[in-house]
Amino acid sequence: MIRFECDYTEGAHARILQRLLETNEEQTSGYGTDEHCERAREYIRTACEAPHADVHFLVGGTQTNTTVIASILRPHQGVIAAETGHIAGHETGAIEATGHKVLTVPSEDGKITAAQVKEVYEAHWNDPTHEHVVQPGMVYISQSTENGTIYSKAELEALYQVSRECGLPLFIDGARLGYALAAADNDVTLADLAGLCDVFYIGGTKVGAMMGEAVVIVNEALGKDFRYYIKQRGGMLAKGRMLGIQFETLFEDGLYLEISKHAVEMAAKIQQAIAELGYSFKYASTTNQQFPILPDRLLEGLKENYTFSTWEKADKHHTVVRFCTSWATKEEHVTGLIGEIKRLHLK
Repeated sequence: MIRFECDYTEGAHARILQRLLETNEEQTSGYGTDEHCERAREYIRTACEAPHADVHFLVGGTQTNTTVIASILRPHQGVIAAETGHIAGHETGAIEATGHKVLTVPSEDGKITAAQVKEVYEAHWNDPTHEHVVQPGMVYISQSTENGTIYSKAELEALYQVSRECGLPLFIDGARLGYALAAADNDVTLADLAGLCDVFYIGGTKVGAMMGEAVVIVNEALGKDFRYYIKQRGGMLAKGRMLGIQFETLFEDGLYLEISKHAVEMAAKIQQAIAELGYSFKYASTTNQQFPILPDRLLEGLKENYTFSTWEKADKHHTVVRFCTSWATKEEHVTGLIGEIKRLHLK
């Protein structure tokens, strides 16, 4: 069975495994205070052109989202997010479990706008009974989004401007950041991103690492006591070097972007082949996630040898599905998938 249902079906890049093996018997301090973590921090600060950024390593995306959001919000505050946002629909109420409401706004493509943020903020403060309502306390977006779309630099600039005007820290979920950076229509660099938000994270779990996310806090005020929050949320890994070594490897010579580009190229091949057969797509994704609308009869045949995610029904006989490539996707598997789709299309 060839798997295209997500971008974490494989383990880790061979260079990371080799580095972990080479350093296996080293003796280092714990909890992310070792030299590997420190080198990884410096590599990330350099890549972000943010020499004073506070960088922390956590294990996974949900843990990272809950820790960052809980560290920013007061008890009576919530976080603004798209209704399709990961924290709203795919984290089992993790944010709510920390005592904070997710304040969702509608979205067709997975993105939210500066105007929507302003509207939520003003609606709250213009409500004469606002003290009875959860107060918006921050903004959450992801790059790329759950729908594979990306924010342009202009969109991020507008969001960051209105967030500052409203006093709402902007947090960017970067679980798939590498694939957003590698997209053909992307105009945002890592340095741009660091200058257009208060805190973001660089996803490793979905982009070459065995596990791990690197939180980059660029707003100094948000960094105070962050390690206390990490510890309280169960995120302070005793063998912290296991995370540092992985990000050290990914960022020392550009490996992170190199392998991200591969995933995007593989997804583009799938997109082009399906489009040439006359099928349409639910979202205009230029990253590693593609959402074609395909006949159910074709999908039944495809399931014999390939896995993919079922997204939603388009109509009685068609379904939106997701094909997801990764840093490790083999070109021959993509070729095989395309060949099978073509065969079933003609059947």
